[in-house]
Order: sequence, then C-alpha cells, then structure tokens
Amino acid sequence: MSKIFLVFSALLTLFFSGCGMKKVYEPEFVKGEWETYGSAKQNIIETNQDGALLEDRHVFVDGKVSNTKIDDDKYFLSYSDGWIISASLDGNLTLQYNTNTNVENFDLKKSIATASVKDDILAVLFADNEMALYSIASKKPLLKEQGNPPIIINSKVVKPHFMNDLVLFLTLDGKVVIVSTTQKKKLRSIIVSSEDNFNNIIYFNVVDDKLVAVSGTKILSFGKKEIRAEYEVRDVIVDDYTIYIATKQGEIISLDSELGVNAKVKFPFAHFLALIATENKIYALEKEGYLIEFSKDLLEYDVYEVDVEEGYIHVDDSTFYIADEYIKVK
Repeated sequence: MSKIFLVFSALLTLFFSGCGMKKVYEPEFVKGEWETYGSAKQNIIETNQDGALLEDRHVFVDGKVSNTKIDDDKYFLSYSDGWIISASLDGNLTLQYNTNTNVENFDLKKSIATASVKDDILAVLFADNEMALYSIASKKPLLKEQGNPPIIINSKVVKPHFMNDLVLFLTLDGKVVIVSTTQKKKLRSIIVSSEDNFNNIIYFNVVDDKLVAVSGTKILSFGKKEIRAEYEVRDVIVDDYTIYIATKQGEIISLDSELGVNAKVKFPFAHFLALIATENKIYALEKEGYLIEFSKDLLEYDVYEVDVEEGYIHVDDSTFYIADEYIKVK
C-alpha cells in the first residue's frame, strides 16, 4: 500500500506542478487602460457568425436587438436575407422575417448545423453533413447531397453562401461543395483540409475574386489555381484584399489573396479570442485581458488593458461583445 501511495502522490505532484507551469501572455509594456467599454443590458447565451441570442431570447443582429424572439426549444442558426433562422434539436426549423411580418416552418426531422436563404431557396447544412435545398413556397426539397458525417467539429460553423445561381456549402468535413440552383445538382467539391476531427470550415469569404475558405488547420485560396497554407487558426478577418489570421501559437499574420505572408508578429503564449478590422487599424482581443491595436501593416502596435469576462463572444463591426460586456474600438 505504501508503494501505491507513493506512486499516487508522485503523480499528483507531477500533475499539479504541470498545472502551475502553464504560461500566459504577459506584455512587456502596457500603454494604458482601454477607455471605451461598458456593460450591456443582457448576457449572451448563444452566438454565431451572424449575431447573438440574448437571455430574454431576443436576437442581436446588425448591431442592435431585433424585435424577433426565438422559442425556448430552439437555437439560433443564422441571419440571412432578412430572415432570422432557428431550429430545434429534432429539426423543426423556423424562418422569422426580421420585421416579424412573416414566419415559415420546416419539419426536417434531424439536427441542423446551419442554414441560409436567398429569395425562395432555403439552403440547409445538417449536423450529419448532409446538404439540401428547399423551396420556401412549396416546402419541397430541390436537392439533397450527403457528405461524410463528422465526429467532432469546431463551434464556428459557416452558413451556405449564395453566389448568383450557385450555392457554396462550407461543409463539416473540410470541403467547399458547389451546387447549382438551376440544374439542381452538385457541380464540384473542393478539399480544404482532411483532418479526422475539428475539420469543419470556420470561415469563408471572397477576396480579390478568389474563394477563401479556412478550417482549423488549413487556408484555401481558390481562383485560377488552388493554393493552400497550413496554420492552426483561431480567428480570421478580411480587410479589402488582405487576410488577417490569429493562430494558436500567438501570432497575428497578414496574408495576401494568394496566401503570401505580408507580415507577422508573435506574442508568446497569447490566446487570441477575436479580431476586428477598422478603417485604419487591426484589433486583437487577448484572453488574459488585453486589447492589441495594430497598424494595418502590423509594424506598429500598442497593448491596452481591458476587462475580459468568461462567456460567449460576438463581434459586430467595431465592437467585441463578451458575456454581458462590450469593448468598442472606434
């Protein structure tokens, strides 16, 4: 028994000493306390790339609290073409127009990851990675395409993207699947990354006429040619023709549309939560309570202290919202 106790004690010592060795970002110089922040009226209980769901079930989109409330049994999927989209775990999807003048319901029978709308077409990405198009008027399916079911995904799920008569599904298994709304069929599938877990697309945009899709480990730039770069990505923003990424290694990196590196800065042990681009600056919010303000070329920066709460984070234009607080950058 004494030997077992000694081994157990040694393991506990090793565990707790390991915990004590965890390092966090500590800036060499802090310019001061960031002045423009305060308390919001409500706590955020859900968030996605389009908006946030508040405690009273109202939806925050376009920088303001909408009149639309989501039912208690539903979660907030997305905001698309004026519609607030929500769903229950068993696939009861609801479209609520932001003016509350129209409501549409779909009983789709299984869990939904995200969805988007354009005109009469509802594009749905299911939690098992099935892709589907529906007519809003008739409620009938127009197309179904099964992807590879994921095991574990990142919480940043990207809604389908409409582009003229195409829909681009940003899948849960690291692909961009292009389907035609007129031909009602899949035209092409482009692989972004092929990891076993956490391989869903977490960001998508069109930059300099190129499709830019990002997973947790890869960035794809797709134009006349396919270009990929490997990064462990925490967050992404695009400003004109420049892509800015925050990595798990504490880097802020500026890339051109073909993924060439313009500049990068590393902050040892930094855990970046989100990025914002304004007209003249780039801002990075760091977990330990720092806001870093960069010049667009990343050659200059200042570090400020901010109050960072634990909780859901939503970024809207020039404001970080964390739990029940906000930090404005202009």
